[in-house]
Amino acid sequence: MTEDPYVLRDDAAGVATLTLNRAQSRNSLGLPMLTALKEALDGVAADPAARVVVIGGAGPAFCAGHDLREMSAELFDAVYAHKLFTLCGDVMQAIVRMRKPVIARVHGVATAAGCQLVASCDLAVAAEGSRFATPGVNIGLFCTTPMVALTRAIAPKHALQLLLTGDLIDAPTALRIGLINEIVPETELDARIDALARKLAGKSPVTLAMGKAAFQAQRDLPLAEAYAYAAGVMTENLQTMDAQEGICAFLQKRTPEWTGR
Repeated sequence: MTEDPYVLRDDAAGVATLTLNRAQSRNSLGLPMLTALKEALDGVAADPAARVVVIGGAGPAFCAGHDLREMSAELFDAVYAHKLFTLCGDVMQAIVRMRKPVIARVHGVATAAGCQLVASCDLAVAAEGSRFATPGVNIGLFCTTPMVALTRAIAPKHALQLLLTGDLIDAPTALRIGLINEIVPETELDARIDALARKLAGKSPVTLAMGKAAFQAQRDLPLAEAYAYAAGVMTENLQTMDAQEGICAFLQKRTPEWTGR
């Protein structure tokens, strides 16, 4: 019998939806899952028809992080562990570097590397009742790799509270500290994700690509360097066909027709 794919992909109206497909393990990020997710992300990145990416999870949870059974004393292997954590970092970087918006569709729990996945996405919409944590400290394994994403998504004291206590936080708290963008009733989650993804898919893809890359690049630059860099990017953006089309459409009071150039 053929095993179900670890990651499902569905495409509609310029939106590529990637679903972690191991509900029985709460979509844990073992090596096979991470390998499949990286391949799916690479495929979407290379597909010009896909303008927006949504990442969700099958079953009762978004993602419960790494599979602790893989890291138990009986199975522990330092080479394997390093490969696992390195690949996880590669997946998160692929999301950040993706020249398309990536939206996390969160329900149930997003813990440890699952919380890292939420923090790595550009936007996150969560269902009411969703919970988040980096609980590694509770079992003697600090969530060091999730820390990288958290410290780039939320304020240091909020990140440290999650990392040092290992406590679960609810969706309103995640919204307050900036880990997610919105909370909706679970029955409305798909409709809200669809509306948001389609809105982004209706923007100029070249503009979104340049803007997302510039956002990441300027974050750690000193203020003067950031402005100098941004001025260069905006000048380049202005020279694209889509920018000129957008300006003309605005002046002519019509809907722009994007070419992606």
